[in-house]
Amino acid sequence: MERQIYLKNTAWQEGLELMMDRLARSCIPKNERVDVRSALHRITGTIVRAKKSSPHFAASAMDGYAIRAKDTHGISEREPRWLELGVQAIQVDTGDPLPEGMDAVVMLEDVLELGKRGILLQAPIVPWNHVRPVGEDIVEGEVLLPIHHRIRPQDQGALLAAGVLELEVRRKTRVGILPTGDEIRPVEADLQVGDIVDSNSTVLASLVQEWGGTATIWPITPDKPEQLEAAILQMAASQDILVIIAGSSQGRDDYTSHLVEKHGTLYLHGVAIKPGKPVVLGEVQGKPTIGIPGYPVSAYLTAHLFLEPWVKHYQGLGKDSQATLDAVISKKVFSSLGSEEFVRVKVGKVGERWVAAPLSRGAGVTMSLVRADGMLRVPRLQEGFHEGETVPVELLRPVSELEETLVCIGSHDLTLDVLSSHMKARGGYGGIASAHVGSLAGILSLRKEEAHFAGIHLLDPETGEYNHSYLQRFLPGKDVALMNLVYRTQVLIVPKGNPLNIRTLEDFTKPGVRFINRQGGSGTRVLFDYLLQKQGLRKEQILGYEREEFTHLAVAIAVASGAADVGLGIQSAAEALGLDFVFIGEERYDLAIPREYLGEPRMKAMISVIQSKAFQDEVMALGGYDVRDTGFFYS
Repeated sequence: MERQIYLKNTAWQEGLELMMDRLARSCIPKNERVDVRSALHRITGTIVRAKKSSPHFAASAMDGYAIRAKDTHGISEREPRWLELGVQAIQVDTGDPLPEGMDAVVMLEDVLELGKRGILLQAPIVPWNHVRPVGEDIVEGEVLLPIHHRIRPQDQGALLAAGVLELEVRRKTRVGILPTGDEIRPVEADLQVGDIVDSNSTVLASLVQEWGGTATIWPITPDKPEQLEAAILQMAASQDILVIIAGSSQGRDDYTSHLVEKHGTLYLHGVAIKPGKPVVLGEVQGKPTIGIPGYPVSAYLTAHLFLEPWVKHYQGLGKDSQATLDAVISKKVFSSLGSEEFVRVKVGKVGERWVAAPLSRGAGVTMSLVRADGMLRVPRLQEGFHEGETVPVELLRPVSELEETLVCIGSHDLTLDVLSSHMKARGGYGGIASAHVGSLAGILSLRKEEAHFAGIHLLDPETGEYNHSYLQRFLPGKDVALMNLVYRTQVLIVPKGNPLNIRTLEDFTKPGVRFINRQGGSGTRVLFDYLLQKQGLRKEQILGYEREEFTHLAVAIAVASGAADVGLGIQSAAEALGLDFVFIGEERYDLAIPREYLGEPRMKAMISVIQSKAFQDEVMALGGYDVRDTGFFYS
């Protein structure tokens, strides 16, 4: 069976209108009585942490060819180069494990020519191009859900993906859900490299229940046309709506559009949205059918756009209007022309303004849905939004909860998640909406009045003191209190056993030692540059100095996955992933809080939590922290 390609790039509203018109003429609502059991809308009784990372292997993020980036050095339009198939270039589909020895993926669209000699490239490829690293989505041990949290469908998907299987009427539309893919496994399975847990089925089934329907999940079906065909026809015989997960893109095993066309009518293949472009809309034996992309965020988004109106139509209901508010974007949002992009954001009210902080935008980043407070839509013919621009945000949480949320923009630290959970446990408070952009960017957010407080740990190389001089330099005339959250241990994060025997920064200059850096403006980057200067080392001597990550956990993940040999970060991040570390020194991590917010009830509650024994005991249990000054105001 031939592989399918995108047939169109139609506006999603046009595709929905076409299908709703068809439903209005042929699908009549019916009545029934059923008893449905699920965890949906239950409230969490404890903090829920990830039991495993997701993904647990380095995977291709695109259909294309896995290569070694060094094999492309020196390639240009004037000097293209052939890479030998099976040796220098191995064909991969989206989600495939990265073959051993390869460190990048080149998209099919970037291949100039394909022939017996191999693939012809006319531009160099950087390491880790189009590669999803281990734990890109979820890191073992991180907080997935806080206590007293009402479980939503996207939460269930994140829990399953993280290995957490248990934790403390008109007739409903019958929806058949078919998970497909050779790599998909049941949630109870012992996953091997290349396996992907089937969390999408539970997410979609729970959404259907939330919308008033009932869902039946079919057994996972491999990418075999005959088996897929049989399963689809079986669903059509008993269900009102058919949902096929994955197989709608342009990989070598994507058959959905062909099978829909063979047994019914294919109305549309490909809509102008991001993420979620490869949607299939049609009918199979008169039953509305949707092919949903396999990436979790794409699946969730396309289900809301298309499946929700279908399910509610069968019950005589219209789609609920989405609550929106106008918010100021905390940083610039880039988007490509041609597709309407849906960006997940954290939302909080600072003073009289609502502020939206964009989250990770990958189609497979499930936790961006769990953490999101709202969705920002970037129109098809717009290249994004400027920092500070006021934009409409569609809300995913009640306004009342968001009004009690504190906004923190600044440096990343694991204790912020613990702090947020303790605040929610007290009741009446929405926790903390945090955006990890680095210490310096956090200070600038206070100047722009886009945050209630900033987490900072900026070393002054001249005095050896932390934070004070930066507040004076960048916030002159602004009355800002400085409170200690923790002292934390900065370490060299290395693989278990420290195979390269890395002990000092001088070891970074050894041939072949790969370093992973933090982004410019972060406190850890300032510390690292200071240590380099102090020891007379130059950044040009360090392989990987230009390669940056935005959190301590991301640095630890790079080391754990083998993408780097060493990184500078906090001890708790190394311990969270079972890595070894070499002590570098202790640093002070403070919260900079404009005094105008100190009198607010939610800020008083946060300070009370920070000064409590329960919070400090949990912080100490993480390892690599000292709470001797926690809750103390330096100014």
